[in-house]
Amino acid sequence: MLRCDLPFRQQRPHGPPSPGSAATDREGLRRAVELLRAQATRHVYLGGHSYGGRQATMLLAENKELARGLLLLSYPLHPPRKPAELRTKHFPQLATPALFVHGSRDPFGSIAEMECALKLIPARVKLMEIAGAGHDLASSKAAGPLTADIVQAFNDFFD
Repeated sequence: MLRCDLPFRQQRPHGPPSPGSAATDREGLRRAVELLRAQATRHVYLGGHSYGGRQATMLLAENKELARGLLLLSYPLHPPRKPAELRTKHFPQLATPALFVHGSRDPFGSIAEMECALKLIPARVKLMEIAGAGHDLASSKAAGPLTADIVQAFNDFFD
């Protein structure tokens, strides 16, 4: 497993990404995957939270063979309170199986909006809802360790 920060985060420890950093951030993800592939003895998966997950989906829409699957935590379907500004243009080109983990109270997209958007993806997808959780996936209603639940869902989906 390799955890890495996107180039924008390496340059700026706080705040949102700048609009011009997306291509550089995808290139950083591609380099991280290539480093991991050079050392891995098994399959390589790519994941990310929010913007990082969005960049991962965009990268794999363009480079289908780069990773075996995606784990996407709190995909930012649209900006809060702007449901018409969908971030799904690349979804029809996404041929990589993907597990989306999403809070039922996420302002970047409702569960119903996510279910509708995921129909655009031709690959196998699954949506795991975290009841009562927002964009950070924290929820007072979530019973048990969330990480273990996500790992179990990942193993079930990709086995």
